[in-house]
Amino acid sequence: MAVAVEVDNVSKRFRIGDQKIRSLKERFITLRRQHFHDFWALRDIGFEVEEGETIGLLGHNGSGKSTLLKLIGGIMQPTMGQIRVRGRLASLLELGAGFHPDLTGRENVFMNASILGLTRRDVEARFDEIVEFAELEEFIDLQVKHYSSGMYVRLGFAVAVNVDPDVLLVDEVLAVGDETFQHKCLDRIHQFQRDGRTIVVVSHAPDLMRQICNRIAVLDHGHMVTYGAPGEAIRIFRDTLFMNAMERQQWLEARAAEEAAAAAAASKAHDEPAPGEPAPEPAPAEPVDPYHLSPLRITSVDLDHPNQDARTHLLPGEPLTVRVGFEAKEPVADVVFGLAIYDQRDGKLIYGANTDGLGVDVPVLDGPGEVVFELEAVPLLDGTYPITLGVHSKDEGTRYDWREQQHWFSVMNPDRRIGVVAFPLRVKVST
Repeated sequence: MAVAVEVDNVSKRFRIGDQKIRSLKERFITLRRQHFHDFWALRDIGFEVEEGETIGLLGHNGSGKSTLLKLIGGIMQPTMGQIRVRGRLASLLELGAGFHPDLTGRENVFMNASILGLTRRDVEARFDEIVEFAELEEFIDLQVKHYSSGMYVRLGFAVAVNVDPDVLLVDEVLAVGDETFQHKCLDRIHQFQRDGRTIVVVSHAPDLMRQICNRIAVLDHGHMVTYGAPGEAIRIFRDTLFMNAMERQQWLEARAAEEAAAAAAASKAHDEPAPGEPAPEPAPAEPVDPYHLSPLRITSVDLDHPNQDARTHLLPGEPLTVRVGFEAKEPVADVVFGLAIYDQRDGKLIYGANTDGLGVDVPVLDGPGEVVFELEAVPLLDGTYPITLGVHSKDEGTRYDWREQQHWFSVMNPDRRIGVVAFPLRVKVST
């Protein structure tokens, strides 16, 4: 099959001034002294899109998705590398970008369509369809400055999708308007797919990307993490987001520890005794681990699942075993071990259980041991799922050890089911 879009080792650099210029006078004064630094929005991006394919660009804010889409659309030029597009191209990057507020909707349709490459005769032939799609029959001769934001984007989308492109670029516009209009937009995208058109789409909705995309490119800080099937790409995207959040939290904790150490050193220097005076008793150091004196500690956590030597993720419905090693420094009675699973996307609790609630009798603990949580089937779809593990007394008055979302597992859904839960579903069709 022929290649419709080829992105060949593309990088994009922006030069950013280190000083904020607030006036023309300041610009002239600092002309020779102004310093710049390079910001690479994209580095070494490369992939191909075959004719008739729909591919998605997925990543967090600032990952370079929209920049890449603008490069493909020819709005910007790459600093390095090449982009080749075969066929007629239409971009849904900024809906209504060519609209003039003092012109009517009718006048803006003709002007905006001409910007997108349609002749006046083409617009006249499609005008009624454009207005009907936008649902603006009563307001088409009103100045667009009096339109609501929803009316504005509906008209922009209606014009853009009537260009009949070979390659369509879509940037987050499937989220415009109300729910009914979003369904109309999605239906039009599906019609384009049935017509064999090539589509490159940016969205923050992984479930939507799963529905409409053949392949997905995951970007992170300007680098391409992966390019492949939707299920695997979405799993890697969520793992990348989760790891970035974990790394940032670790960085914040390390920075807070450094600031606390610096403040303690400054306080110590300030409180140095005068010559001949006895040194004050040192204050006890604050323990880094609040459970370091606990008689019962978690010593290890291992997660096991089928085929973990070949892949790091589970498939929906596969079992998961969580092995929790512990050590009791002295005999400890009335102990409860608990496990909780969260959805990393919104932090909500999905499942929680403990030995007491399950009726599992935990004997008096003394020395090393292991607790095994066996989930016979994990009924979840795509996602990264943090796990909290805890050990406490039955009355919950004593917390022996606690691991708050320090471990996690991932699930990759290989088909096009969407949502969070993988219900065991069978479908029969008879005639």
